Amino acid sequence: MKKVLCTVLLCASMIVFAQKGTVSGNINDNSQIALPGAKITLSPGNIFTVSDEHGNFVFLDVPSGNYTLQVDYIGYGKKEIPIAVDSEKNTKQNIVFGRKEQLISEVKIKGIALQNQARALNKQKSNANITNVISADQMGKFPDANIGDALKRVPGITMQNDQGEARNIIIRGLAPELNSVTLNGNRIPSAEGDNRNVQMDLIPSDMIQIVEVNKTLTSDMDGDAIGGSVDLITRTAAAKERISISTASGYNPIRSKALFADSFVYSNRFAGGKLGLVLNGSYNNNDYGSDNVEGVWAKDDAGNIYMEEMDIRKYDVKRERKSVGTDLDFKFNDKNNIRISALYNWRDDWENRCRLRFKDIEPIYSDAAETNISGFNAVLNRETKGGINNKLNDARRLERQIMQNYSIVGNHVIGSKLEMDWGASYSKAEEQRPEERYISYEAENADNGESISLGSNFSTKKPMFMIQNQVGLDQYAFDGLSQQNGLTYEEEITGRLNFRVPFSIIEDQKGRLRFGGKARLKFKKRENDFFSYEPAGNFMDHLGQADLVNWNGRFNPNSAYAPGFFASNTYLGNLNLNSSAYEQSSEPSEFLSENYSANEKIYAGYLRWDQNFTDQLSMIVGVRVENTQIDYTGNVVEDEENLTGSRNIESQYTNWLPSIAFKYAPNKDVVLRAAYSTALARPSYYKISPYVNILPNDRVVSAGNPDLKASYAHNYDVMGEYYFKSVGILSLGGFYKKINNFIYDYRDQSFNREKFAQMFPDISNTLEDGQNYTLVLPRNGESVQVYGFEAAVQRQLDFLPGFLSHFGVYLNYTYTKSKAKGVYNADGDLRTNVMLPGTAPHMFNSSLSWENKKFTARLSLNHAAAYLDEFGSTDFEDRYYDKQTFLDANVSYAITGFMRVFAEANNLTNQPLRYYQGEKNRTMQMEYYMPRYTVGLKFDF
Repeated sequence: MKKVLCTVLLCASMIVFAQKGTVSGNINDNSQIALPGAKITLSPGNIFTVSDEHGNFVFLDVPSGNYTLQVDYIGYGKKEIPIAVDSEKNTKQNIVFGRKEQLISEVKIKGIALQNQARALNKQKSNANITNVISADQMGKFPDANIGDALKRVPGITMQNDQGEARNIIIRGLAPELNSVTLNGNRIPSAEGDNRNVQMDLIPSDMIQIVEVNKTLTSDMDGDAIGGSVDLITRTAAAKERISISTASGYNPIRSKALFADSFVYSNRFAGGKLGLVLNGSYNNNDYGSDNVEGVWAKDDAGNIYMEEMDIRKYDVKRERKSVGTDLDFKFNDKNNIRISALYNWRDDWENRCRLRFKDIEPIYSDAAETNISGFNAVLNRETKGGINNKLNDARRLERQIMQNYSIVGNHVIGSKLEMDWGASYSKAEEQRPEERYISYEAENADNGESISLGSNFSTKKPMFMIQNQVGLDQYAFDGLSQQNGLTYEEEITGRLNFRVPFSIIEDQKGRLRFGGKARLKFKKRENDFFSYEPAGNFMDHLGQADLVNWNGRFNPNSAYAPGFFASNTYLGNLNLNSSAYEQSSEPSEFLSENYSANEKIYAGYLRWDQNFTDQLSMIVGVRVENTQIDYTGNVVEDEENLTGSRNIESQYTNWLPSIAFKYAPNKDVVLRAAYSTALARPSYYKISPYVNILPNDRVVSAGNPDLKASYAHNYDVMGEYYFKSVGILSLGGFYKKINNFIYDYRDQSFNREKFAQMFPDISNTLEDGQNYTLVLPRNGESVQVYGFEAAVQRQLDFLPGFLSHFGVYLNYTYTKSKAKGVYNADGDLRTNVMLPGTAPHMFNSSLSWENKKFTARLSLNHAAAYLDEFGSTDFEDRYYDKQTFLDANVSYAITGFMRVFAEANNLTNQPLRYYQGEKNRTMQMEYYMPRYTVGLKFDF
């Protein structure tokens, strides 16, 4: 111990008294595009640093003298520059890899995609933790319009889709609520009302410069990322003027409609290079739709399994994404700079839905013992979903999601021994759903007055009901008409301050001490309403009186599903609901329990120590502490419609998050990593909201759980990486996670008046004596173990002769398995051998490309196996997300040095979104989108 203290004091005295200086600069390629992740070394000695995502680098505490600055960058080669360092001064040295260095002998193919891939691999190689890095231009090699579709190519990542686009991210088999998404290091708020998930289809891929997937955390990173953290880094100014423009159009066969996509980037530096400016924008207009079948399965006392409810849904969807961003940086001098950035994403989603529902389905038994089902009786309901017919809604349901972020950061070198950075940001995400409308008509009897009878076929994954008797339009009586408004928004204000100083306990080896703090102030609110309308006359008595649309003909997956006649969206949109022809009434049961407000304050501090033991072996050890303070308000609703008050909960908790990581590089091409880290996942907003909703007619009580604990994980990771000289990587790694207090939805079917009094002593007890209710309540499970491995290879096959040397391969596979403890079914029995929802056991990506200086072609496949999506009351009611396989293709050709033409085809397999209940043949949902085709031009000046 005395030796350690003496060593520390000696190092401190050297820091104080040594005559030392600093070295700073920027590293770019011949196109003046930043090269991130470059390891830059000063020799003699073991003095090195790594360039950041903007290509900037700085050496602290460099003894005065003469040095050789060395850089070895994958795909670019080596460069050596002699420099002289003076005490108490900064030596500025920019590094530019010229065209000669780019054409190194190991890289026989000189396509631009390889240069972009090299940037990402160098960043990944130099990172201290286990990461995957993809650059904007690398994303551009795939036909992916949004960040979610681009991320599904990364090892260990799969996506949950919405209307054919990747929306929610799953990392290493862990559900979206266990992961985080940040923008330039700051958490992105969620536009959805009941969770913290970031909508990845909201952000266009061409607005982002680098995507960094952190699969292990260090103590200077936010701790709320058990599965991993995705950091989206926005574009920054290049070292010289750059203009990039892309325009494209395409075709959606499912509705025979067009799509349009445009983007631009302008970047330049002014005032002698001190001022950098980036302006970029993106526009995407996609007019398409989906064909969808949904159902709920039941089991009778004899063990017969049938659908007790089934929907046939036809969607028309138009999505318009608009995004604009800017980044402004100013270098006061070699030691001080600030950066101001803004990003505004806007997505309008207009939707019409026509839904035929088979409801109140009752089996018809052919025997007195009720063991053999010969058919079914049902009620038919035809519903049209839309919106008011004004300029904004256009007779469609409008879902408008807006995400905006504004930030300012500063970096400063103080003297020769201290580096400081600070930042402040404001983010807001909101979802608006104005004047959304529904109208429905319902038939209980056929034309002859008899009950509506159904035939069925449940023998395949495409279940079918057949209507046995004629049901005319006048048999569909008016059932309901409603209009609602929805508003959800979340705001986050963030401030941070970090310091870095030299600190090494080993002579001639690099050591750094980092420490700092961060404050996150969050506010979220959901404000919905809902009104029903009753016609004052008989002008809406039956469906035949409405303007109609007939959906017949082609329907995925089978034209036999074509749902037929519905009230048109324009008929619904043109109804003047404010006139005396309608009687309006509020429906509190539809919105009161959903409305809530949430305040969170998160204060964090950390200490991180980086130490090199040898030139090959380094360590990072640290601890982070996060204090969470919450203030939530939810509504108490009795008898479905009576707001009896609100409940408020205030509490706080503190989490300690230690971590340690080792990195060993026996040579310049091999990197071995091992890490232990801890992380947490805070409960979703709505799950912790103290609302209580009593539905006496359904005998259901649903409630939030303010006593939920944050899930806490211990993570163990190992990874080995081999980097090819010809721009590529071979990697293999394993991981193990133990997650305590994971959260799931619990259902208690024996809930009664006595249990209610014990659980909610502050609420008036309106439950009937002697009656059982179903309680739906989120709760903590005991623990879950998640383990698996991932393997990846990306390689240009330049060792092959001639034509074959232009081929490249990209392959990765991830295996994940989980075991959950402490999950109980509706009867209160402990369930065994259950997995954690969201754990996809197999994920596979592959891509085969061919590229030369002018032409590029790529065929890409993405596959994820089926996995448990949500626990039901029993294993019979568990919901699974079915396997999915996507096949995409794209080609491009350089007409000139600045103009390329490209063509893309997405979802060539017509992969549906599919859920099933308990077993694969019990389809809960199958939604088809068909392929999408795009052609366009890209200009890069």
